[in-house]
Amino acid sequence: MRKSGPPKGLIAYLVLELLEEKPRYGYEILKEIREISGGHWEPSYGSVYPILYKFEEKGWAERIERKDEPDRKYFELTDDGRAELEERRESGSEKARDFADVILGFFHVYAAFSTDDRFEIPEMEGEWCFDEEFSRWVVEQVVRHYEHYFETEFERIEETPEEFADRHGIDPDDS
Repeated sequence: MRKSGPPKGLIAYLVLELLEEKPRYGYEILKEIREISGGHWEPSYGSVYPILYKFEEKGWAERIERKDEPDRKYFELTDDGRAELEERRESGSEKARDFADVILGFFHVYAAFSTDDRFEIPEMEGEWCFDEEFSRWVVEQVVRHYEHYFETEFERIEETPEEFADRHGIDPDDS
């Protein structure tokens, strides 16, 4: 179970992937991550720029000068950076559980606010609500994204989480 936020190393991994595509500057990376997330998530400047400087220090990226934009700090992936990216790609599946835990955890909290009598969050006109209708909307958006990215209709999985883990050989207690 994750404590909070995106899985450790996710932002750094995304920065490496984006730098492999082409040289970029920090704000451009932030905008690209926001676009990748469908506008739902944008890391802070305080997370991306230190990553770029760390990559530069480790020799994974280097600053490049662009005559058309001399005031921007562009970073380009080095050969060592490409090697690091390959290592992170190979270990990427280890992050999948953390990422799923974040997604499921946030939805569980949202649903708890909607249904648990201990929480009394007032509904405000024109704002999001913690209720069944908005909860259904969140799930509907997840299904729509699934169908968009996998180009198929969503089919329910009837297995319990334990049955699913067993079928895939996943130890549910392994964290």
